[in-house]
Amino acid sequence: MERTDILVVGAGPAGLVAAQYGARAGLRVVVAETLQPGGQALNIDILENYPGLLTGRPGRELASDMHTQALVFGAVFIEKSVAAILIDDTGTRRVFKAVFDDGAELEASAVILCMGAAPRTINVPGEKEFRGLGVSYCASCDGPFFKGKKIVVVGGGDAACDETRALLRISPNIVLVHRRGQLRAQKAVADRILENPDIKLRFHTEVRSIRGSQKVEAVILENIQTGEKSEEAADAVFIFAGIVPNNELVKTPELTEKPQFDRSGFIITDDRMATSVKGLYCAGDLRATPFRQVVVAAGEGAVAAHSAAEYILES
Repeated sequence: MERTDILVVGAGPAGLVAAQYGARAGLRVVVAETLQPGGQALNIDILENYPGLLTGRPGRELASDMHTQALVFGAVFIEKSVAAILIDDTGTRRVFKAVFDDGAELEASAVILCMGAAPRTINVPGEKEFRGLGVSYCASCDGPFFKGKKIVVVGGGDAACDETRALLRISPNIVLVHRRGQLRAQKAVADRILENPDIKLRFHTEVRSIRGSQKVEAVILENIQTGEKSEEAADAVFIFAGIVPNNELVKTPELTEKPQFDRSGFIITDDRMATSVKGLYCAGDLRATPFRQVVVAAGEGAVAAHSAAEYILES
């Protein structure tokens, strides 16, 4: 069976930085990821608040450089999905065994969980049926298909506001729907939306259904204060309603010792990114944290790798 010092599960910004720092410390690091390295950073049109990027930069480019850095320091990337993690305490030191979806296995002295999170759905009629046919969760991915078309954006946080600005370069015809009376985004981000006359704001409003024949044609909206319903013509609906933790791997019965979760299913760690399971660390969007940003994930990845390295040396 192959063996490594650190197994990093997931290659978003947290996983990429963890891989870089672990490998730079002279440890053997394997990163398991089934998708392109970069995670949700790949969906950021222009990253303007990352330290040192004065003019902003596409998230895809930054992710690519992070990946290259990790490779230069010696991290190994494998395109596999981890199906289960087992703990073996029979020897003189704890060993984790990762079982991949193809049946292959890998032993590691420490594991860093960086599986991130997935877009939250709003669970309305038509959302599932029209996914890929006008319903999307990524402006940079699908926005170009709707150049000059009418777009409805759902959400009021940082992601919704950032993605709305990206969509404005594609179409000047945008309606932003938010169930609260004000945007939840950081003030600087929210102000750019509030001050833009090309964006029509619908506060205290929720989407009740998405309609169409072969593709999205309209949404049914409801003002949750008055109960009034209305139909808004739309060619696309971009949904940014938050995220759901990708925590399935650590909830499988094979992992006999489970980490602690918060009420939303995010993994709780201490300030060293250590979970309640000895040798198991977590960083990035999967971690219970009050602020999810690329810079935060990167910092957490560095701390997790440093902590895992110390744990391995002390074991």
